Formats: sequence, C-alpha cells, structure tokens
Amino acid sequence: MKLALAVGLAVLALSGCAHRKSARQVPAPPPAPQAAPQPSPAPEVAHTIPPATATAPTTTTPLYIETGLASWYGHPYHGRPAADGEIYDMEKMTAAHRTLPFDTLVRVVNLTNNKAVEVRITDRGPFVDGRVIDLSHAAARAIDMIGPGTAPVRMEILSLPQVPSLFAVQVGAFRDRNNAERQRARMAALYGSARLVRRDGDPALWRVLVGTEKSEDAAGALKSRIRQESGERNAFVVRLDS
Repeated sequence: MKLALAVGLAVLALSGCAHRKSARQVPAPPPAPQAAPQPSPAPEVAHTIPPATATAPTTTTPLYIETGLASWYGHPYHGRPAADGEIYDMEKMTAAHRTLPFDTLVRVVNLTNNKAVEVRITDRGPFVDGRVIDLSHAAARAIDMIGPGTAPVRMEILSLPQVPSLFAVQVGAFRDRNNAERQRARMAALYGSARLVRRDGDPALWRVLVGTEKSEDAAGALKSRIRQESGERNAFVVRLDS
C-alpha cells in the first residue's frame, strides 16, 4: 500500500514537471510604429497691400524746382499762333512761361490737392506779376484748377532743350499802343535799349521789353535796377525768342 502510494506521488511529480516544460511564453506584440512627427505649419505672414493710385509715379528726377502761382488761358488765344510759332490749342497739354526755352518739359503739381500734369512750354507768359506759369485749359482741368482760376503749384523741370538764350526785362503790357510807346521811349532814354513786342489776343497787348542780356542773372540784376530807379515794381525777367 505504501509502495503504491509512493509510486503515485512520483508519477504526479513527473507529470507536473512535464507540464511546466511544455508551457510556452508568448511574446508581447511589438509596439505599433509611431507616426513621423509633422512639421508645425508656418506662421501666416501679413501682407500690406498699398492703396491704389490714379497714375504710376514717375521716376524722372527734376532738373530743378520752382514754386509759385499758376493760372490758365483759353479763349481768345485758342487757334492763334503761340510764341513758338505753332497754333495754340487749349485742349493740348501745353503752357506758357517767361524764361524757359520752348519744348521744355515741366511737371506741374497743384499744391492744394497734389494732382500733377506734364506740359510742354510753347508760349510766353504769364504777364501778371506774381504768377510763374500759364497752363492750357486741358492742363488746368487735369489738376482741378478751372474753377479757382489760379492755384499754388510746384513746377518740376524734367528736360531742357539746348538752345542759345537771351533775356530782357518786361516793364509793362498795354492795350493802347500809344501808351506802350511812351513807356518804351522812357525806358530807352534811361537804359539805352527798349522795344515793343505785340502779343496777339482780343484785345492785343503791347509788351515793353528793356535790355538784351546773355544770362538770366544779368537780366535779374537789370530788373532790380529798374525797380529801384524807376519805380516799376511789376518788372520781371523774360526770355527773348527769335
């Protein structure tokens, strides 16, 4: 009996060992692959859009700049010869100036509204002291100057033709030729040289010009002398054209 019990216990022990040896350890599944890190989105950049402008800015650098009062002229000069000989058309972009050579290109900026227009010098004027340029009707309209009639402007000289220059001093503009002739004789007696130049219009004007100077500076000195000695406060320098 004891022997049978011992044999039974031995058999149980062997079967337990065999069971443990046959047990398999199942490995844990590998971790799932992690997704590659995505780059952070680039920050948005704010773009400033400049306001729209009526015209593209010009890149031409002015040769020099002059400021003063501008006026404009149309009838009765429309259709008549300008000082350079061509027929004045008030609907073209032209202007009159006292001393700039014909065909000078000028940009005129209305300082009250910053509007600008480019014009070509084809005529002489203005013949009113204190004004620096006379614009055509079309040019004046382009910078909203028709209603007021005059405006403070900045003149930017963009190009100058190469031409010989002579200058004089204007001491009056008269509708009556007899009055102009009396002024001419008086100026000739004082300064040796004076002439009448007709300005066509309705009515025509007779301009009295004194001197013939080779430079604008020399004409300016003569102007100062005339103002001081003869009391002609409205004397100003003009260019003489052939």
